[in-house]
Amino acid sequence: MTEPEKVVPVVNVPNALTTLRLIMVPLFAWMLLSHPHDITWRWVTTGVFVLALLTDLADGKIARKYDLVTNFGKLWDPIADKAITGMAMIGLSILGQLWWWVTIIILIREWGITIMRFMIVKYGVQAADRLGKMKTLTQTIALVGMLAPFWAYVANPSTPAAWSWICVVLNWVAIVAMGVALVLTVVSGVNYCVGAWKLRQAWMAQQGQAGDVVQDGSGDGDSR
Repeated sequence: MTEPEKVVPVVNVPNALTTLRLIMVPLFAWMLLSHPHDITWRWVTTGVFVLALLTDLADGKIARKYDLVTNFGKLWDPIADKAITGMAMIGLSILGQLWWWVTIIILIREWGITIMRFMIVKYGVQAADRLGKMKTLTQTIALVGMLAPFWAYVANPSTPAAWSWICVVLNWVAIVAMGVALVLTVVSGVNYCVGAWKLRQAWMAQQGQAGDVVQDGSGDGDSR
């Protein structure tokens, strides 16, 4: 006797964290654009962004550890991730801190791969590779560094020299990280497309072999 399939409730902690992250997107956008030059406000805004990223880290671990994976989470978790990082890039571009062409290239890749992931799900699961994980890490470093108001301390003559130099270094770390993230975004995107194409080809080959087996079986039955 087979055991009944486990029914995972939609209302659970991982999905609640995903929903919280979705709610945080408009809040984060308002905070970033309403007081862009207020140092305290920018630190709080950066904190909200970091908190959103931590919910992303937490919901995935909790879902896998306690087997709380649901269709809601599969659909909305990647959307929430792309929404919060995409809003950060758009906001920074509006404020003149990030070139628009960088934001456009990254967003086209991110949303394009997200849509492709849903399109190829019938062929199998294309797992995130090392390049994709490095891309996510460098994007996170770059966005946090650009959201934090390091520039304000550099421009302020009353800032202690040591802290001013630290802020200069951190600001350049964020800029370099964004450059690396841009390259990794494009390369990992191409790599994902190649992997998706191979996955589709393998699925089609498998379907073709299954069809041949069925035809052979039918032929044997007719001969008898």
